[in-house]
Amino acid sequence: MVDMWAFRDAVGDWAAGGSDGPARELAGRSGLRTAVLLEGLSDLAAVEALAAGRGRDLAAEGVCVIPMGGAMNVGRYAGLLGPPGLGLRLTGLCDEGERGFYERGLERAGAARPGFFVCAADLEDELIRTLGTARIEEVIRSEGDLRAWQTLLRQPAHHGRPRERTLRRFLGTKKGRKIRYGTLLVEALGPGQVPAPLDDLLAAL
Repeated sequence: MVDMWAFRDAVGDWAAGGSDGPARELAGRSGLRTAVLLEGLSDLAAVEALAAGRGRDLAAEGVCVIPMGGAMNVGRYAGLLGPPGLGLRLTGLCDEGERGFYERGLERAGAARPGFFVCAADLEDELIRTLGTARIEEVIRSEGDLRAWQTLLRQPAHHGRPRERTLRRFLGTKKGRKIRYGTLLVEALGPGQVPAPLDDLLAAL
């Protein structure tokens, strides 16, 4: 089974203009069949947490989950990993505002449509609406981040703002927090609570 981080690094180097050799070599001896294109590392954390919670080993199933460093990179990654490149089946998760990038990128790569799943705003918004603010504040407290959260709430800019919006701001205010909570919020979901785009993506793999 291929080391997925090694494969992701090789694909990232290829996408940045490097050699395709390492990615092709790793893919050739790994049995990869599907590439899941995600905007960033917080989405990767959420997808991997849900898969682990359901007892699935995506790498062993021939599925590589690739954070692209932004939705505008989807055309480049689709071309490298899809029919014009490694010939993998393509799918992914995107925000409603990024739907056009995904549609054009996957169409140019000759991928099957629709092929990807769309969050109403973004995945953090889906998780916040599903869990509710009270449950997320419990997670924040259990992680030792309550003081930082309360400090943000006291800032004048957040007075009177919907708590959901302030939570989204909180997740993005410290490097690495959005990634860490990508895992934590998925792990906090109860039975039947998984947001539809995330649930449908995993079911399609």
